[in-house]
Amino acid sequence: MFQTKAAARQHFLEARRLRPHAAGLLASAQQVLPEVYRVALYVSMGPEPQTGALIDWLLATNREVLLPILYADNDLGWGVAPGAADLVPGRLGLSEPPTDLGSDAIATADLVICPAVAVTHDGVRLGRGGGSYDRALARVRPGTPVWAAVYDTEIVDALPSDAHDRPVDAALTPNRLIPLRGSGDD
Repeated sequence: MFQTKAAARQHFLEARRLRPHAAGLLASAQQVLPEVYRVALYVSMGPEPQTGALIDWLLATNREVLLPILYADNDLGWGVAPGAADLVPGRLGLSEPPTDLGSDAIATADLVICPAVAVTHDGVRLGRGGGSYDRALARVRPGTPVWAAVYDTEIVDALPSDAHDRPVDAALTPNRLIPLRGSGDD
């Protein structure tokens, strides 16, 4: 379907831009979230599936939330979410926690929910192209579930991929959690 990652990225980002509104992930996550203590998540921006209410709910239910800190080389450090009001401005307009625990802190997460532009039924994740999450996902502890946050229409049969791309286990949409082939869930 798509010849290049750039073409796929452009297609899905344009479709998101045209969405009448961005939907949140809270309701679907509440129904499927496993018994976990530490969740690595991200602060959504613009038309991405919204994570704000999910972060607030996780904190209110005594879970710890790790949020990314974007480094100058596009790698990610991680910090504990203090609450939305206490985030600080980061690179590229991102909101970040004030304290950096380092890039290896993601290995302490019990669940990782990462952003994606699209994902395939067999777990190929398409990001925004900076490689930040592929590097971070390489540090995730083996066996830790990794979910990509997307809309239902962004789950497709095929996407271009490279050897360094890190697969995901499931797609979390505003409507449901979809296990992906090759995730060990089928």
